[in-house]
Amino acid sequence: MNDTEQTTAPEAIEDNSPSQPYGHIKSYVHRKGHFSEGQKRAYETLLPQFGVAYQEQLKSTTDWADIFGNDNPIVLEIGCGMGETTAKIAAQNPNINYIGVEVFTAGVGALLKRIAEYGLTNLRVIQHDAVEIIRDMIAHGTLDGIHIYFPDPWHKARHHKRRLIQPPFVHELALRLKPNAYIHCATDWENYAEQMLEVLSAEVLLHNTSPTQGFIPRPESRPLTKYENRGNRLGHGVWDLMFTRK
Repeated sequence: MNDTEQTTAPEAIEDNSPSQPYGHIKSYVHRKGHFSEGQKRAYETLLPQFGVAYQEQLKSTTDWADIFGNDNPIVLEIGCGMGETTAKIAAQNPNINYIGVEVFTAGVGALLKRIAEYGLTNLRVIQHDAVEIIRDMIAHGTLDGIHIYFPDPWHKARHHKRRLIQPPFVHELALRLKPNAYIHCATDWENYAEQMLEVLSAEVLLHNTSPTQGFIPRPESRPLTKYENRGNRLGHGVWDLMFTRK
């Protein structure tokens, strides 16, 4: 999740729940946020056109081609936040179809508002748990790419079990990629970056594109957000990882 849309869990949240079963990480907390009139209007008017309802049924590439009206490559982004990066990338690549996944209503409304502002036709939005979407709506070998930008770092040690990038989920992501398709992650938490590198490197279906088998410079394909620019001015680090399906 990018920019001011980043949804780091507040310090007040205590996680006393048992660990989630493998393959289903609860990596977010439902909480109310500001929902502007513009976001609300976009949510109410544009969701029927650009939203895809969660269904407990695997969708093949043919199903997604019907949804988009073409058989262009498909890239999925988990955690769109307020949609700044998602919309920019979709606008820059009109011949690629994008599926944006976001659980928070304000974020979905903001992304829908950007879809209208940019005049996008190659972006669809699903408001649901990403783990269940991957499990139930994306068939193996469907995706040409996966973006996970600035996921909630769950920075306290006792909360690390709620981080999204864990071995079982990464394996499920890898299965949804086509051969040579990619997964691109970015975080501004060094500890989480190290965990991402360890988990992704251990997945037998994935290959690290870094010549050093470490991190990569930010690709031009990932636009800088206001949040990241502010962090750069303050000397904060950002770590990018790019892995491909073997």
